[in-house]
Amino acid sequence: MSSYIRVLHASPDAPAVDVYANNTALARNLSYRNFTEYLQVPAGTYNLRVFPAGTMTNPVIDTTIEIPDRSIFTVAAKGRLADIGLLLVPDTPGTVPQGMINIRFVHLSPNAPNVDITLPDGTILFSNVPYQGITEYSTISPGTYTLQAREAGTNNIILNVPNQTFAPNRFYTAYAVGLVGETPPLQLLTPLDGNSYIRV
Repeated sequence: MSSYIRVLHASPDAPAVDVYANNTALARNLSYRNFTEYLQVPAGTYNLRVFPAGTMTNPVIDTTIEIPDRSIFTVAAKGRLADIGLLLVPDTPGTVPQGMINIRFVHLSPNAPNVDITLPDGTILFSNVPYQGITEYSTISPGTYTLQAREAGTNNIILNVPNQTFAPNRFYTAYAVGLVGETPPLQLLTPLDGNSYIRV
């Protein structure tokens, strides 16, 4: 049976990269903040190597990952270039309550504190999420939201993201990327997850 993976470049100071799995290119010239499409792959063990785009020597990542049968994953390159690594984010198959959305949060900002993800009125969607933390999905109504990242346990807003629109009957992940007080700045990426439309 097949599985599906996509690659996210979330290393804030790394150049564009080429990504190879068992010497087959998964991504070419993938730049910061960008995702590949989901790629269908056989389940199994993969040697994953990441190179600065256009090169095939001195990989910045050289590691082995296991892709289970009938699974969907986002493979995120994370951390600053000096300590770059991979985080596997499973897009767990499931169902969304009719007319609602499922959303979760992944913390990929290497210099940000633990955060609460809130609404402007202080409603907490996800609390005390550390760097590299992956929350469970939470069910909310579809619509357009302003999302805020606050230093955990405080009202100190470190990121305010208006006009985030989420359509019903879908899965989303909000990925925090970038750096607090540095360049590139802290941002939120809110792509549609593969479990919204891929059946495995």
